[in-house]
This record gives sequence, structure tokens and C-alpha cells, in this order.
Amino acid sequence: MKNLHNGFLVLLIAVLHSCAQAQEPALMIPPDMEPEISEGLEIKVLSYNVHHCNPPSKPGLIDVGGNAKVIRDSKADLVGLQEIDVNNERSGVHLDQGEKLAELTGIYFYFSKGIDYLSGTYGSAILSKYPISDMETFLLPMEFGTEQRTLSVLTAELPDGQKIRFANTHLNFTSDENELAQAYAITSYFKNELKPIVLVGDFNAEPGSRTISHLDDEFDRSCEQGCPPTIPVVNPRKTIDFIFYSSGIGIQTLFHEVIQEHYASDHLPVLAKLRLEP
Repeated sequence: MKNLHNGFLVLLIAVLHSCAQAQEPALMIPPDMEPEISEGLEIKVLSYNVHHCNPPSKPGLIDVGGNAKVIRDSKADLVGLQEIDVNNERSGVHLDQGEKLAELTGIYFYFSKGIDYLSGTYGSAILSKYPISDMETFLLPMEFGTEQRTLSVLTAELPDGQKIRFANTHLNFTSDENELAQAYAITSYFKNELKPIVLVGDFNAEPGSRTISHLDDEFDRSCEQGCPPTIPVVNPRKTIDFIFYSSGIGIQTLFHEVIQEHYASDHLPVLAKLRLEP
């Protein structure tokens, strides 16, 4: 009986140990695949569709402060924002959301207009803790009757003096062909770029689609397999928000995270820490 009792205790301890191991959070990058430690500057990059700063649970409310808190809490250095209202009737004729978010987070910003909207404008914005220059809004191809989408691009000067091209986009989901044409336009835009590129956005396409497959052919992605879903904000099912960067020039992903913030927008924000070799 004593041997049986001891055997039961051993089995119980083994089961409890196994359960404790099973409860540990899964790493996005398995330990045996983690990048080798090397010299270089580390930066945090955020992609965030802010739903014109309207919390989905509160129709009609504009809460720029809610989105600003998400950005501040992420401690991101470079941020690509989609669905930004500027001085229009939906969010406030005296409210420039890009400018207000920059004010609340204390960083530089650049707005790219996609369309005129309700006596104001609507588009995307970039926020940067680093000095910015060479700002440009590149109009993406569009099918007749669809909304104009853009690629917003700028140069960010990092603390070590290195300069990178940071880009933000929001692709149109009206058809696979339209999305793919926009993806081709983006890769063509960067065809002769010599500086490192970081590209973020709401691509309205999932891994394995022709659009994401084309971008994967040209760039590396901060999450390449098993990427957590980003939309809808409650019980998310689709992964459509991504962070890409130049391949083959010494940029490494240190971590990739989909932030579980369920109030401020209808998308979950995507955060990555990257290391750039000097």
C-alpha cells in the first residue's frame, strides 16, 4: 500500500509539472529560432488602424485620447496609423486627429490625404519619435468607383545617425485584383531604394493571399507563421495588419505582438521590436 501511495504521489507531481509547463505563454519566436545577438539599434514599430478614433462600443463618440494611450503604452518609436479624420464633420470640423495624436504622444507626425470627406479630409498618418524629412504621399492605383488609397513615406533619422524609409498604407479590399495592383505599385515604388525600408499598414489581405505573398517575395515580415489575428477586436479571426521590412540587409525581428486592447478601435494594434545593424 505504501508503494502504491508513493507511486500515486510521483504521478501527481508529474501531472502538475506538465500542467504548469502547458500554462506558460507561447513565444512568437521559438527559442531555437531566436535571432543571434548582434550590434545594432533597436526600434519599436507599431501599426494601428484607429477607426477614426471611434471606439466601436460607443457609436458616435470620438476618443482621440483612447488611441493616444495605446500608442504611449506601446512605447513605439515609429507608428503607422490608418483611418485618420482631419477637420471633417464626422469627427469634428476643428479636429485634426493626426495633429492631436502627435500632440498627446509628443512626437512628430505626417498626414497623407486619401480623400476629401464631409467638408474635411480622411487618410493615414505617421508618427515618429525621430526627426523626419522627405515626406511624400504616393497615390495607389484604384478601380473605377473605389476610394483612393495612398502610400505615405518619409525618412526617419535614427539616434545612431542611420536613416530609414518608413512607410504606411491601407489597401483597398474591394477586389483581389485591386489589392494586388496596389501591392505591386508599392514594391515598384521602392525598387531602387538604397535605405532600409520599414512598411506597415492595414493590408486587408491575409497570409497566403496573392497580395501578401507578393509582399513576402519582396520583404521580410515581423511575423511569418501563426500570426495572431487582428480583427475584429472582439474574438478576432483575421490577420490583416502587418509590419514588413527590407530583407537581406541586417534587420532582425526581436519580438512581434498583437496588443490585446479592445476599447479604442475595431482593429488590434500590431507591435514589433526590430534590430537594425549599423
